[in-house]
Amino acid sequence: MSKLQPVRGTHDLYGDDMRRHRHVVEVARDIASRYMFEEIIPPIFEFTDVFARSMGETSDVVSKEMYSMTDKGGENITLRPELTAGLCRAVISEGMAQNAPLKFFSHGPVFRYERPQKGRQRQFHQIDVEIIGVESPVADVESISLGARILDALGIFRRCTLEINTLGDMESRKNYRGALVKYFTSHKDQLSEDSLKRLEKNPMRILDSKDEGDKRLVASAPDFSEYLNEPSKDFFAKVKDGLTAVNIPFKINTRLVRGLDYYCHTAFEFITSDLGAQGTVMGGGRYDGLIESLGGPKLAGIGWGAGIERLAMLLEYVPMMARPVAIVPVSENEQAFAATLADDLRRAGIAVDMGYSGNVGKRMKRAGDRNARFAVIIGGDEIKSGQAQVRNMDSGEEKKIAFNQLQHFLK
Repeated sequence: MSKLQPVRGTHDLYGDDMRRHRHVVEVARDIASRYMFEEIIPPIFEFTDVFARSMGETSDVVSKEMYSMTDKGGENITLRPELTAGLCRAVISEGMAQNAPLKFFSHGPVFRYERPQKGRQRQFHQIDVEIIGVESPVADVESISLGARILDALGIFRRCTLEINTLGDMESRKNYRGALVKYFTSHKDQLSEDSLKRLEKNPMRILDSKDEGDKRLVASAPDFSEYLNEPSKDFFAKVKDGLTAVNIPFKINTRLVRGLDYYCHTAFEFITSDLGAQGTVMGGGRYDGLIESLGGPKLAGIGWGAGIERLAMLLEYVPMMARPVAIVPVSENEQAFAATLADDLRRAGIAVDMGYSGNVGKRMKRAGDRNARFAVIIGGDEIKSGQAQVRNMDSGEEKKIAFNQLQHFLK
């Protein structure tokens, strides 16, 4: 039997990595709650059609990167490659539309068959926020603001740049699509195979191409801003004014696009140079036609997703576990008393560590290794006197504390 290893593109979360991961989620959840976002956790797998319809069958994610399978009941299912589609499906299937506007916070694992590298795995984790049922640019500003405040609380915001763009309304996109088709058709002989397919079905996706030849063509492609109608310009102006009002600096990137028809108006990314090629730490935009395309009512939407692993890599410190109190029974005779005391302290909200065996010396070494604040030493004399011997592990000072006063002293 070969040596067991994690599947390529997956990793075990433990130790410092787990503490970083948990810190990102807890900070994001806390700040999202201040904005009154409700936490929701959709299933890890959905019917494949949910993602094919929401992300587009010509997208790289759907055509190349999804983990799809036929289950034993003959259903085509897919491990989710992102969270938005599942949340929008939930709005429809759970009848939530009648309660709009809706504000959701979510997090969890997602799956894409990509080439593993720094900041990119085949199973990774995201935090995600969505505002559903609000057509006003106020929602765009709030969504971006929430992302900025989370990054700031994590100590990351100052190392990020917010890039924004407008995709306009349907009329603007239709006009721009025509200009792109005309431009790229005149250069068909220079397009990659993938972009030739996109030219027929979704030409805006050519602007996202990673092919170097495509990138050279894209550099001279028509600019979206030249095809925006007045309502689209006005919407974008309000977003920019709103971001300025809450002191969030931004940079306009006219090549920042989303290819599917239901995407509109605002698109944005927070990027950093601290992660090399994987510079996007948070990205999203407005998708006013998505829920309708999935068979639901006409509901506006805007949201974003952020990779937890990438955010964790950018943390400047490793969050530490709470420093415990070590319970040290002198011998086996005091083990039961010590276990009862440990239980009482834990129920009082105090982190407690107690080894399972060993003499006093070994147990005190374990207390040091666990970075304990105090060691509570319990022998027969201590039990008789009703007082524990308590050592401050930082100063070395020892004092006698009555057992009924320990909780107050140790807090």
